[in-house]
Amino acid sequence: MAVNFGSAWHLFFFVWVVAMSWKVRSEPVQDKEALLAFISKTPHANRLQWNDSDSACNWVGVECDANRDFVYTLRLPGVGLIGEIPPNTLGRLTGLRVLSLRSNRLSGKIPSDFSNLTVLRSLYLQDNEFSGEFPASLTQLTRLTRLDLSSNNFTGPIPFSVNNLTHLTGLFLENNGFSGTLPSISAGLVDFNVSNNNLNGSIPDTLSKFPASSFSGNLDLCGGPLPPCNPFFPSPAPSPSENPPAPPVHKKSKKLSTAAIVAIAVGCAVGALLLLLLLILCLRKRQRRQPSKQQKPVVPTRAVPMEAGTSSSKDDITGGSTEAERNKLVFFEGGIYSFDLEDLLRASAEVLGKGSVGTSYKAVLEEGTTVVVKRLKDVAVTKKEFETQMEILGKIKQENVVPLRAFYYSKDEKLLVYDFMPAGSLSALLHGSRGSGRTPLDWENRMRIALSAARGLAHLHVSGKVVHGNIKSSNILLRPDHDACVSDFGLNPLFGTTTPPNRVAGYRAPELVETRKVTFKSDVYSFGVLLLELLTGKAPNQASLGEEGIDLPRWVQSVVREEWTAEVFDVELMRYHNIEEEMVQLLQIAMACVSTVPDQRPAMPEVVRMIEEMNRAETDDGLRQSSDDPSKGSEGQTPPAESGVRLTP
Repeated sequence: MAVNFGSAWHLFFFVWVVAMSWKVRSEPVQDKEALLAFISKTPHANRLQWNDSDSACNWVGVECDANRDFVYTLRLPGVGLIGEIPPNTLGRLTGLRVLSLRSNRLSGKIPSDFSNLTVLRSLYLQDNEFSGEFPASLTQLTRLTRLDLSSNNFTGPIPFSVNNLTHLTGLFLENNGFSGTLPSISAGLVDFNVSNNNLNGSIPDTLSKFPASSFSGNLDLCGGPLPPCNPFFPSPAPSPSENPPAPPVHKKSKKLSTAAIVAIAVGCAVGALLLLLLLILCLRKRQRRQPSKQQKPVVPTRAVPMEAGTSSSKDDITGGSTEAERNKLVFFEGGIYSFDLEDLLRASAEVLGKGSVGTSYKAVLEEGTTVVVKRLKDVAVTKKEFETQMEILGKIKQENVVPLRAFYYSKDEKLLVYDFMPAGSLSALLHGSRGSGRTPLDWENRMRIALSAARGLAHLHVSGKVVHGNIKSSNILLRPDHDACVSDFGLNPLFGTTTPPNRVAGYRAPELVETRKVTFKSDVYSFGVLLLELLTGKAPNQASLGEEGIDLPRWVQSVVREEWTAEVFDVELMRYHNIEEEMVQLLQIAMACVSTVPDQRPAMPEVVRMIEEMNRAETDDGLRQSSDDPSKGSEGQTPPAESGVRLTP
């Protein structure tokens, strides 16, 4: 019996030892230490409650492998991480497969020890403030399949060493400051985007399979899906007075033959006789006339004055022809310009941007006039339909709408002429380099832009009966006093019933995926995203990345739902005092505009009224309106937030 009891005790002890040893091995000790070092050295919002007495595998955002031997996935999107990534922290997670730090406020350079993450498959660092050149450490991660560095402040060239990433299927570098030429990337890319950088030169053949939207916003890129690498404005045809170039002469011998000399002499003699005969006939005919009175000289062709609404080329002014009719540049009534197509073709042109409907150029004419010329692409309507839509757009005149001054239509070219706005676009002002020396866009000017843009859009809807169809920050142009003007409006009908041009995902209303038809309500949704962009300082994502893809309205709603509303607002606004209530009120208006149900969105005149009434800093009794109770103030016009918006720390 004693023997049996001893055997049982030994068996129990053995099992206990094995269980304890398994428990020790189930905790990834080294990875836990690395994570604790990272979070202790990185300022962050108080929403990561990592308890060092608990297993790291149970922490928020952390996933371990099946045996709990190492950290497999680390996802910390939008958790308020601030500053640089400390070295010798995340680089120690050598078993990591997925790392997501998107939508934080991380800055500085990527640590060089990221090269230790040799089995990393997916890296998401978008929507931060990282800077410096393309991280050399990342080009050593040969197993990467997805790399997203978009919406940061990276500069310098895109290195050819990207080709080291032979398994890469998705590369997203848009909304940075990368410069130089594009390398020829031979990896099997399925998704690729380098839009809104400073790249130049021709697009390599290996990348030409991607759409033009993948390269838009680079002023000097050409070829591939973009226009060929030659100047936009073709050289004007030589005028009749200019001598055409002589055909090349093939030298056969240095001396003329005798036969040639004789032929030339005979030809000259015959020509002289014919000329003399013609002169004699003309004199006789003149002598037969009876000059009863002295005749005045006849004007060969009476000059035709330019009609209202048109500008004529040289051929137009001298009588017109089919060629002249084809080359007519049509101006609208009340215009301030007086130039013709030939003047425009001679102008020096500078690319301002390449968008979804065409390319915009800054054209400086010889007399010094500066205009913007938009060269449309993929126009699908007839000339008559095109001209009808231009007549509608040309009649729209309002101080917050960029006027359409002229248009040109031919089989190969469709051009629109607008006023040049030297202050640039809201996109450039809001998302320009955020490094030292930047002048932040203050709250007062953001409110001014929001209100004036709303007025311009409301005018299009009510007075012009026109759907804008492409509202985004690059189409909101600014006057020097920061009054906004909407541009590129009403162009969707020119593309027929085809799929609407691809625009930034966050600006497109959800229903357009199915209906493919822009409406007044879809404009309101896009304007709501624009308000969120003003409030957050973030640009809506330009690519849907599956589980990592989220547009701006969804991100704001998720943050507000967790009662972290203060994290929504642009950090540049935090320096201003006593604006919290106004920010929350504008956030409420924006969230009403981005309702997923079109009928629940307010009309644009109502949006204008809500913003105007929100700007009343005090009520009649001298007390500031409360933003916590949407039913009070603004006569009930400020809508309640869908998920209880309120400013929380």
